[in-house]
Amino acid sequence: MSGRVYRLHSTLELPLEDLQDHFASDPELPEGVEDVDITRRNNTLILKAVSNDESIGKYTPTAQLKASVSETRVYEEEPPRTGGGWMQEEEEEIPSELVEFACFKGDRETVLQNTALQYQMFLVLREIALLSEKGTLTAITEVDEELHAHRIVEGEERPASVEVVETPNRDAEKGGVEWRDNKFIS
Repeated sequence: MSGRVYRLHSTLELPLEDLQDHFASDPELPEGVEDVDITRRNNTLILKAVSNDESIGKYTPTAQLKASVSETRVYEEEPPRTGGGWMQEEEEEIPSELVEFACFKGDRETVLQNTALQYQMFLVLREIALLSEKGTLTAITEVDEELHAHRIVEGEERPASVEVVETPNRDAEKGGVEWRDNKFIS
């Protein structure tokens, strides 16, 4: 399977534990990807494609997904809003815990790096987006010379389409794609 990723923007966040559980459950990976090697360096998480194709050289950098790791306090219930009076009763502490989140935020070059197996790792990111309860993933890809629009919002696929139009007042060298009315406009 070959394909290309032209545009990608992600604001995905999911608990790091959920991401680790997903890969521990031995998910079905795209054709050409034997495994996903997960490495953490301080607050950066790198998910690198391990190729099963011997034609990809040992020193060829395969595609990788890059995420930042951040801690967020998660409350079991919504904390009360205080009115700011002089006489406040002793507040009861609301049960909470610190949860580490993997945050796949940015455009293609930030989130999805390197070209060997890039489309296959996009498919891995797409599966992660379906697990995520927070954030969006929008992308334009090409498979077999056909463009596809992808839009996933808070773990749910949403309608998206690609419309290619010619704009006479747009500079030909600048080109570009913009998002308007739930569609990418080129």
